[in-house]
Amino acid sequence: MSRPIAVQLYSLRDAIQQDYASVLEQIADAGYAGVELIQQLPVPHPESARLLADLGLQVTSIHCPLPLGDDQVRVLDMAAAYGLKRLVIPWRPAEDFQTADSIKRTCDLLNEAAAVATANGLELGYHNHWWECYTVDGRIPYQIMLDHLDPNIFFEIDAYWAQTAGVDPIAMLQELGPRATLLHVKDGPATIEDPMVAVGQGKMDYHAIIHAAQHVDWLIVELDRCATDMMTAVVESFDYLTKAGLGHGR
Repeated sequence: MSRPIAVQLYSLRDAIQQDYASVLEQIADAGYAGVELIQQLPVPHPESARLLADLGLQVTSIHCPLPLGDDQVRVLDMAAAYGLKRLVIPWRPAEDFQTADSIKRTCDLLNEAAAVATANGLELGYHNHWWECYTVDGRIPYQIMLDHLDPNIFFEIDAYWAQTAGVDPIAMLQELGPRATLLHVKDGPATIEDPMVAVGQGKMDYHAIIHAAQHVDWLIVELDRCATDMMTAVVESFDYLTKAGLGHGR
């Protein structure tokens, strides 16, 4: 089953601050079906939504703060500007995942945010890095999270960071099952500090990983940093995934 391919705009965060419209045009010209947003854009979100619609780019989701406290109205307004259904919490501090108690407290906070999301017709998800994949009391933190999270909270699995931490992303996807609905796709040497490369040019076996991602409905290319020109790598990543039959564009 071929899934549509988006790019997380964090990959192109420097370029979009210089010329947001031009970057979106390049993404569309490359063939991408959509984008995953970050909150820090150089134009107001309603204007961004118009630009994306004009280019035929769908918005999968947005990386945003917890919709709580002072951020609640702002996050809900961002979602409304794009007609979004999914909010993704891109990270929580590493210390939140160091003990079973801290993981439970983190889940309580995510559950509080999920209640706000649900009340406003939205879904809330969590995106992992490597520090959520180190063993705590003989278990991987996401396994502990499953005991405490609202079942409506989904996971955006970053296969690269899972593998970097020593967790098999295929096993992770299989264990999470229908809770894993978005997949971040990046490649490189699978180390924490070294730069990444275009998908298909590193150590990741995305043929096997994407095949195991049975419940994922979007593949989202994200390169935190890159050994080559970032836009070139973003285009090459799309070309690899489509030519390999692992995903599709518009």
